[in-house]
Amino acid sequence: MSLLKYITKSDGFRKILCWIGAQYIRFVYVTGRWQTVNGEAAQQYWDADKPFILAFWHGRILLMPYCWNRKKAIHMLISQHRDGQLIARTVGHFGIQTIEGSTSKGGVTALRSMLKSLKNGECIGITPDGPRGPRMRASNGVVNVAKMAQVPVIPCAFGSVTRKHVRSWDRFCVAFPFSKGVFVWGNPIHVPKEAKGAELEAYRLKVEEELTRVTDESDRLTGHPPVEAA
Repeated sequence: MSLLKYITKSDGFRKILCWIGAQYIRFVYVTGRWQTVNGEAAQQYWDADKPFILAFWHGRILLMPYCWNRKKAIHMLISQHRDGQLIARTVGHFGIQTIEGSTSKGGVTALRSMLKSLKNGECIGITPDGPRGPRMRASNGVVNVAKMAQVPVIPCAFGSVTRKHVRSWDRFCVAFPFSKGVFVWGNPIHVPKEAKGAELEAYRLKVEEELTRVTDESDRLTGHPPVEAA
Protein backbone atom coordinates (compact mmCIF):
# COMPACT_ATOMS: atom_id res chain seq x y z
CA MET A 1 0.00 0.00 0.00
CA SER A 2 1.38 3.43 -0.95
CA LEU A 3 1.97 6.06 1.72
CA LEU A 4 -0.83 8.26 0.30
CA LYS A 5 -3.39 5.41 0.41
CA TYR A 6 -2.28 4.51 3.93
CA ILE A 7 -2.73 8.09 5.12
CA THR A 8 -6.15 8.56 3.51
CA LYS A 9 -7.41 5.27 4.94
CA SER A 10 -6.07 6.11 8.39
CA ASP A 11 -8.76 6.59 11.03
CA GLY A 12 -6.71 9.37 12.61
CA PHE A 13 -6.47 11.19 9.28
CA ARG A 14 -10.23 10.95 8.76
CA LYS A 15 -10.86 12.35 12.25
CA ILE A 16 -8.66 15.34 11.47
CA LEU A 17 -10.33 15.81 8.08
CA CYS A 18 -13.79 15.83 9.66
CA TRP A 19 -12.66 18.28 12.35
CA ILE A 20 -11.33 20.61 9.66
CA GLY A 21 -14.60 20.27 7.74
CA ALA A 22 -16.61 21.20 10.84
CA GLN A 23 -14.41 24.25 11.48
CA TYR A 24 -14.88 25.36 7.87
CA ILE A 25 -18.66 25.09 8.21
CA ARG A 26 -18.55 27.16 11.40
CA PHE A 27 -16.29 29.76 9.74
CA VAL A 28 -18.61 30.09 6.73
CA TYR A 29 -21.61 30.58 8.98
CA VAL A 30 -20.14 33.04 11.51
CA THR A 31 -18.57 35.22 8.81
CA GLY A 32 -21.72 35.27 6.69
CA ARG A 33 -25.00 37.14 6.90
CA TRP A 34 -27.87 34.69 6.93
CA GLN A 35 -31.61 35.06 6.76
CA THR A 36 -34.35 32.48 7.14
CA VAL A 37 -37.46 32.27 4.96
CA ASN A 38 -40.62 30.55 6.25
CA GLY A 39 -38.85 29.48 9.44
CA GLU A 40 -42.18 29.26 11.22
CA ALA A 41 -42.83 26.00 9.33
CA ALA A 42 -40.34 24.23 11.61
CA GLN A 43 -40.63 26.54 14.59
CA GLN A 44 -44.22 25.55 15.29
CA TYR A 45 -43.13 21.94 15.73
CA TRP A 46 -40.13 22.86 17.87
CA ASP A 47 -42.32 25.02 20.10
CA ALA A 48 -44.83 22.18 20.50
CA ASP A 49 -42.08 19.55 21.02
CA LYS A 50 -43.48 17.56 18.10
CA PRO A 51 -41.19 15.50 15.84
CA PHE A 52 -40.90 15.83 12.08
CA ILE A 53 -38.68 14.68 9.23
CA LEU A 54 -36.21 17.27 7.94
CA ALA A 55 -35.61 16.65 4.23
CA PHE A 56 -32.89 18.26 2.11
CA TRP A 57 -31.07 17.35 -1.07
CA HIS A 58 -27.68 15.68 -0.68
CA GLY A 59 -25.98 18.53 -2.50
CA ARG A 60 -27.09 21.03 0.16
CA ILE A 61 -25.79 19.18 3.20
CA LEU A 62 -22.93 21.57 4.05
CA LEU A 63 -24.72 24.30 6.01
CA MET A 64 -27.72 22.31 7.16
CA PRO A 65 -26.44 21.99 10.78
CA TYR A 66 -27.19 25.72 11.04
CA CYS A 67 -30.78 25.50 9.86
CA TRP A 68 -31.46 23.50 12.98
CA ASN A 69 -32.54 24.46 16.51
CA ARG A 70 -29.58 23.15 18.52
CA LYS A 71 -31.80 22.59 21.56
CA LYS A 72 -33.78 19.93 19.69
CA ALA A 73 -32.47 16.41 19.17
CA ILE A 74 -32.11 15.16 15.61
CA HIS A 75 -30.82 11.90 14.16
CA MET A 76 -29.52 12.09 10.61
CA LEU A 77 -29.73 9.06 8.32
CA ILE A 78 -26.23 8.38 6.96
CA SER A 79 -25.11 5.67 4.54
CA GLN A 80 -22.67 2.98 5.66
CA HIS A 81 -20.37 3.95 2.81
CA ARG A 82 -17.04 5.61 3.66
CA ASP A 83 -18.36 8.98 2.47
CA GLY A 84 -21.29 8.57 4.85
CA GLN A 85 -18.94 7.95 7.74
CA LEU A 86 -17.07 11.17 6.97
CA ILE A 87 -20.34 13.09 6.98
CA ALA A 88 -21.40 11.43 10.23
CA ARG A 89 -18.19 12.44 11.99
CA THR A 90 -18.37 15.97 10.62
CA VAL A 91 -21.97 16.65 11.71
CA GLY A 92 -21.19 15.00 15.04
CA HIS A 93 -19.20 18.12 15.90
CA PHE A 94 -22.53 19.97 15.90
CA GLY A 95 -24.23 17.57 18.29
CA ILE A 96 -26.11 15.79 15.51
CA GLN A 97 -26.50 12.07 16.09
CA THR A 98 -26.59 9.65 13.17
CA ILE A 99 -28.38 6.49 12.10
CA GLU A 100 -26.45 4.23 9.73
CA GLY A 101 -28.25 2.65 6.84
CA SER A 102 -30.58 3.43 3.97
CA THR A 103 -34.29 3.82 3.44
CA SER A 104 -34.11 1.34 0.57
CA LYS A 105 -31.12 -1.04 0.69
CA GLY A 106 -30.70 -3.13 3.81
CA GLY A 107 -32.53 -0.49 5.77
CA VAL A 108 -34.60 -2.56 8.20
CA THR A 109 -32.41 -1.70 11.17
CA ALA A 110 -32.21 1.94 10.12
CA LEU A 111 -35.99 2.08 9.68
CA ARG A 112 -36.55 0.74 13.18
CA SER A 113 -34.10 3.27 14.61
CA MET A 114 -35.81 6.15 12.80
CA LEU A 115 -39.28 5.10 13.93
CA LYS A 116 -38.03 4.71 17.50
CA SER A 117 -36.50 8.20 17.46
CA LEU A 118 -39.67 9.75 16.09
CA LYS A 119 -41.80 7.88 18.62
CA ASN A 120 -39.58 9.31 21.36
CA GLY A 121 -40.31 12.81 20.09
CA GLU A 122 -36.98 13.31 18.33
CA CYS A 123 -36.63 14.48 14.74
CA ILE A 124 -34.74 12.78 11.94
CA GLY A 125 -32.98 14.17 8.88
CA ILE A 126 -33.04 12.47 5.47
CA THR A 127 -31.49 13.25 2.08
CA PRO A 128 -34.14 11.68 -0.18
CA ASP A 129 -31.73 11.50 -3.14
CA GLY A 130 -28.84 10.05 -1.13
CA PRO A 131 -26.48 8.39 -0.90
CA ARG A 132 -25.89 7.96 -4.65
CA GLY A 133 -28.70 9.70 -6.53
CA PRO A 134 -30.12 10.31 -8.98
CA ARG A 135 -29.72 13.97 -8.07
CA MET A 136 -32.78 15.75 -6.71
CA ARG A 137 -35.06 12.73 -7.20
CA ALA A 138 -36.75 11.59 -4.02
CA SER A 139 -36.78 7.90 -3.19
CA ASN A 140 -39.95 6.49 -1.68
CA GLY A 141 -38.20 5.90 1.64
CA VAL A 142 -38.97 9.33 3.06
CA VAL A 143 -42.72 9.07 2.49
CA ASN A 144 -42.80 5.53 3.84
CA VAL A 145 -41.20 6.67 7.09
CA ALA A 146 -43.56 9.65 7.30
CA LYS A 147 -46.53 7.37 6.70
CA MET A 148 -45.54 4.82 9.34
CA ALA A 149 -44.55 7.38 11.98
CA GLN A 150 -47.39 9.78 11.15
CA VAL A 151 -45.13 12.83 11.27
CA PRO A 152 -44.79 15.50 8.57
CA VAL A 153 -41.91 15.97 6.14
CA ILE A 154 -40.56 19.53 6.13
CA PRO A 155 -38.10 20.38 3.32
CA CYS A 156 -35.27 22.87 3.71
CA ALA A 157 -32.43 24.23 1.58
CA PHE A 158 -29.65 26.79 1.85
CA GLY A 159 -28.21 29.13 -0.74
CA SER A 160 -25.14 31.36 -0.72
CA VAL A 161 -24.19 34.32 -2.91
CA THR A 162 -20.55 33.23 -3.19
CA ARG A 163 -20.18 29.51 -3.69
CA LYS A 164 -19.02 26.74 -5.97
CA HIS A 165 -20.68 23.57 -7.16
CA VAL A 166 -18.41 20.52 -7.11
CA ARG A 167 -18.51 18.29 -10.20
CA SER A 168 -20.07 15.42 -8.32
CA TRP A 169 -23.29 13.50 -8.93
CA ASP A 170 -25.15 15.76 -6.45
CA ARG A 171 -23.56 19.05 -7.61
CA PHE A 172 -22.42 19.57 -4.02
CA CYS A 173 -22.74 23.21 -3.02
CA VAL A 174 -19.72 24.68 -1.21
CA ALA A 175 -20.54 28.05 0.35
CA PHE A 176 -17.67 30.50 0.84
CA PRO A 177 -16.94 32.66 3.91
CA PHE A 178 -17.96 36.33 4.20
CA SER A 179 -21.05 35.88 2.04
CA LYS A 180 -24.76 36.51 2.23
CA GLY A 181 -26.89 33.42 2.48
CA VAL A 182 -30.37 32.12 3.10
CA PHE A 183 -32.18 29.13 4.56
CA VAL A 184 -35.54 28.45 2.94
CA TRP A 185 -38.05 26.15 4.64
CA GLY A 186 -40.88 24.44 2.82
CA ASN A 187 -44.38 23.63 3.95
CA PRO A 188 -45.09 20.52 6.07
CA ILE A 189 -46.26 17.53 4.07
CA HIS A 190 -48.44 14.98 5.87
CA VAL A 191 -48.70 11.48 4.40
CA PRO A 192 -51.96 9.68 5.34
CA LYS A 193 -51.54 6.37 7.12
CA GLU A 194 -53.77 4.63 4.57
CA ALA A 195 -51.88 5.98 1.53
CA LYS A 196 -50.58 3.32 -0.86
CA GLY A 197 -49.95 2.72 -4.52
CA ALA A 198 -50.67 5.72 -6.74
CA GLU A 199 -51.62 7.90 -3.76
CA LEU A 200 -48.31 7.22 -2.01
CA GLU A 201 -46.46 7.96 -5.24
CA ALA A 202 -48.30 11.28 -5.44
CA TYR A 203 -46.97 12.20 -2.00
CA ARG A 204 -43.46 11.17 -3.01
CA LEU A 205 -43.70 13.56 -5.95
CA LYS A 206 -45.10 16.25 -3.65
CA VAL A 207 -42.04 15.95 -1.39
CA GLU A 208 -39.74 16.03 -4.41
CA GLU A 209 -41.45 19.08 -5.90
CA GLU A 210 -41.55 21.02 -2.63
CA LEU A 211 -37.92 20.25 -1.90
CA THR A 212 -36.91 21.35 -5.38
CA ARG A 213 -39.02 24.50 -4.98
CA VAL A 214 -37.27 25.61 -1.79
CA THR A 215 -33.87 24.79 -3.31
CA ASP A 216 -34.67 26.82 -6.43
CA GLU A 217 -35.91 29.65 -4.21
CA SER A 218 -32.68 29.64 -2.19
CA ASP A 219 -30.78 29.94 -5.48
CA ARG A 220 -33.02 32.72 -6.78
CA LEU A 221 -32.63 34.73 -3.58
CA THR A 222 -28.85 34.46 -3.81
CA GLY A 223 -28.64 35.30 -7.50
CA HIS A 224 -28.01 31.87 -9.02
CA PRO A 225 -29.81 29.78 -11.64
CA PRO A 226 -31.45 26.60 -10.35
CA VAL A 227 -29.57 23.32 -10.36
CA GLU A 228 -31.25 20.87 -12.72
CA ALA A 229 -32.37 17.49 -11.43
CA ALA A 230 -30.75 14.41 -12.94
